[in-house]
Formats: sequence, C-alpha cells, structure tokens
Amino acid sequence: MRIGELARATGTTARALRHYEQAGLICSQRAPNGYRIYDERAVARVRNIRYLLAAGLTLDDVRVFLPCLDGDVAAGPPSDKGLRVALERLAVLNERIAYQTEARDRLEAALRQATGGRIRPVA
Repeated sequence: MRIGELARATGTTARALRHYEQAGLICSQRAPNGYRIYDERAVARVRNIRYLLAAGLTLDDVRVFLPCLDGDVAAGPPSDKGLRVALERLAVLNERIAYQTEARDRLEAALRQATGGRIRPVA
C-alpha cells in the first residue's frame, strides 16, 4: 500500500509516517516511480506506535518495543525493559505535572493578590 493508504488506514498523516520511518520504526520499499510502498503488517505496527505515543512515550522510548510492534502491544505481557522505560517516562511526566501545578498555583496566587481575590475566567 502507498503512504496515503497507510495514513488513512491508521488515522495518521503521511508526514508522521515519514517521521516514523526516519526514526527506524517502520520501513518501506520503493516503487519504480519512487513512491513508498508498505506491506499490510505496517498497519498494526503504526497503530501500536500511535498507541504507545498516546500513552506518553516518546519515539525513542518506542524503539524498545520494536520486537513486539507487529503484534498486539496492549495485550502482550510487558518485557522488563519495556516496563523500565514506561516507569521512567511516568516519572518524567509526574515531575512535569508537579512543576506545572506549582506554576499554576503561583500564578493563581499572584492573580488573587493583584485583583483582591477576584479572579475572572478568561473566555
């Protein structure tokens, strides 16, 4: 299938697919006219990549899961390495959330002080 067909089948964009390919997560063959041609297994692989990205992992994190991207990543038992990567990513996300929460709280306090306690939501 061509890149547009794969994009439609997986709910992504051709640009994202080229990015995944550049990152070494998917591969294609080239037709005589230069078009990228993907086999049917690419559909499951791309869906798994998108699943892992949506879960908060990065493309670098997803590389750990290369051996199982052609199956059902969500249903299979996680590897020790996969668990470690996911736990590390969770720690990073929790740290970012804590930082953002603190920043929000400081801004809210500053607004309360500046407005005498009257914070009006912005539409």
